[in-house]
Amino acid sequence: MYSGYKQIGKTFMLSSAFGIVALAFIESTLHAVPPFTTEPILATVFGGLILGLGVGLVIRHGGSMDGTEIMGILLTKKLPFSVGEFVMFVNLFIFAWAAFVFGVEQAMYSVMTYYIAFKTIDTVIQGLDETKAVLIVSDQYEEVSNAILHRLGRGTTKLVAKGGYTDKEKEVIYAVVTRLEVTKLKSIVYEIDANAFVTIMSTQETNGGKFKSAIH
Repeated sequence: MYSGYKQIGKTFMLSSAFGIVALAFIESTLHAVPPFTTEPILATVFGGLILGLGVGLVIRHGGSMDGTEIMGILLTKKLPFSVGEFVMFVNLFIFAWAAFVFGVEQAMYSVMTYYIAFKTIDTVIQGLDETKAVLIVSDQYEEVSNAILHRLGRGTTKLVAKGGYTDKEKEVIYAVVTRLEVTKLKSIVYEIDANAFVTIMSTQETNGGKFKSAIH
């Protein structure tokens, strides 16, 4: 969680902490509720779908449910894997151990559940790598630009603009970040210049540089 705080921001950490506590509370509350079905195939399919949908929605809206997902979110920035694939890879080691403890058949059902879950996770969080185009007007543009580069790891482009009212030339910073980085970017900008003018726009597609064409 500390890594998530450092790399993504305070909002992500707080959302994740709330999600983990809420999950633990709900699990303990529902523990006494009898299962809806005892049919293994139905439990496998619907369990995987519900698990993937829940985890995917949490990640898509800026949180996580455990350390595996946090590492998955961070590593997808550097490795050609999706969050769902990373979660599945980590759990394969758990399933291998479970095969010795609970039997091969139970482990195979678990593999099926998590395969469905990881496919659902990736489908739900298609927008995780959605990018935002940011225009920043600030008198301290050099300091802001350097901070975005060194603290957020994103390059910037400096545009020359002219004020419609003052007719004076101004430097405008253009940057592209992921939706998870927007909060941290705004924090960086306003920490340096509380009077900065920031415009954030959704982009249809971003390719090249550090950005992938899709999350998969």
